[in-house]
Amino acid sequence: MGPVADTEFVHAIRVTWADCDPALIAYTGRIPCFALDAIDAWWAHHVGYDWYRLNLDRGVGTPFVHMSLDFRAPVTPRHTLHCACAPTRLGTSSIEFRVTGRQDGHVCFEGRFVCVFVEAETFRKRQAPADLRAIIEGRLANPVDQ
Repeated sequence: MGPVADTEFVHAIRVTWADCDPALIAYTGRIPCFALDAIDAWWAHHVGYDWYRLNLDRGVGTPFVHMSLDFRAPVTPRHTLHCACAPTRLGTSSIEFRVTGRQDGHVCFEGRFVCVFVEAETFRKRQAPADLRAIIEGRLANPVDQ
């Protein structure tokens, strides 16, 4: 899989035949889903709440305001997809994640994902909760680390 920065969390995804298009590679629309699965797993692992529980139990939403992906190599069912995920920036009311998807040691995609913190019930922007901020600040990665 190759080296991963200490601040990155790696989420393994089994790519299946159902994820593929007629070209026998993962359907392009599945790539953002794989990346979002990795970010959701990051929240659950480091914060103790996945998005569902963060919204329902804590009343904190984190909708996306930006997503960008660069494709480097096809994703196939041949190998496990390892999605390295790390927060790279924490603003007053936003958080940015980097996700790098690798298979068999090769980078398949790199993505940047920005969320804002909102009150789940009203969908109004809010500051990152202090307890979440403390956890996130200790795990910020350099945005250019690969």
